[in-house]
Amino acid sequence: MTWQPQHLPADHPAVHSGNVGVLVVNLGTPEAPTPKAVKKYLAEFLSDRRVVEIPPIAWQPILRGIILNTRPKKSAHAYSQVWTEDGSPLANITKAQAEGLQLRLGSGVKVAWAMRYGKPTIADQLQHLMDAGCDRILLAPLYPQYSGATTATVVDKAADKLKAMRWQTSLRTLPPYHDDPAYITALASDIGRQIDTLDFDPEVLLLSFHGMPQRTLELGDPYHCHCRKTARLLEEAMGPQRQGLRFETSFQSRFGPAKWLEPATDDTLERLAGEGVKRVAIAAPGFSADCLETLEELAIQGKEQFEEAGSEHFAALACLNTSDAGMDMLEHIIRRELSGWT
Repeated sequence: MTWQPQHLPADHPAVHSGNVGVLVVNLGTPEAPTPKAVKKYLAEFLSDRRVVEIPPIAWQPILRGIILNTRPKKSAHAYSQVWTEDGSPLANITKAQAEGLQLRLGSGVKVAWAMRYGKPTIADQLQHLMDAGCDRILLAPLYPQYSGATTATVVDKAADKLKAMRWQTSLRTLPPYHDDPAYITALASDIGRQIDTLDFDPEVLLLSFHGMPQRTLELGDPYHCHCRKTARLLEEAMGPQRQGLRFETSFQSRFGPAKWLEPATDDTLERLAGEGVKRVAIAAPGFSADCLETLEELAIQGKEQFEEAGSEHFAALACLNTSDAGMDMLEHIIRRELSGWT
């Protein structure tokens, strides 16, 4: 049963309830492109047991003694290359997606946004929605492919907040949408639109997903399978109109000595150049918004690597972000998950 109109006695305290909320969540970002801010961000991110599954007794000395004393300076330089006058690209795009959804969904739904690591926090934004009378909230992690290190940790953090509340909101979670026809259609439309604006015809469209340790696949995480299915469905959607365009899939952002999902994006770019491929476009379908991994790792590092290997044309395509296709897709899947509440 959905919420019913209140009929309170005249002397009853005001009760804020009956509203529906949506909280869109993305990974997170430091507050500034400085070593100090990046160190704070990485300390939170790399202390998450979902992200690094090494026992804390073994991992924390490495994290505190080595990584947090060496990596922040390098990462801060990378962030400085993509930072804008308005701040973090990921935060700005996620905020714009939430604002766009608010306009599309109308006054009957209250939309907020949060970062899993950094600010605004999931706990604060859940409280904000509840203070606005939202006793039904859709938690929407903007990760198309499910992983314990992404979707699950968002749910964990929301549960931590609910655990401390006497009056809990009713919570739904947006499912992974890696094979949703609306998502595949949006990707095919927007990637195709961007390819058509290039001043060259790509020989290869490289689909680069964020990497995960190989061990996560062996332990039962479906992420690798979700990525592969997205890639297959996207090729099926785009292939008939892109005769001669070769589709390949890779995984980026390796960290540490452990074996990660393969093939690696940097290795794939080197291989393509070695095969004589001169024209490559690269897209990141696993990211709902452009961020450090797409704007610096792919668009800057990837371009330099490919061109230094002797190739001629490289284009890093934008994520769905707030494109018409992307916002149409988000509106569609969120309206569907709100069914019965609105």
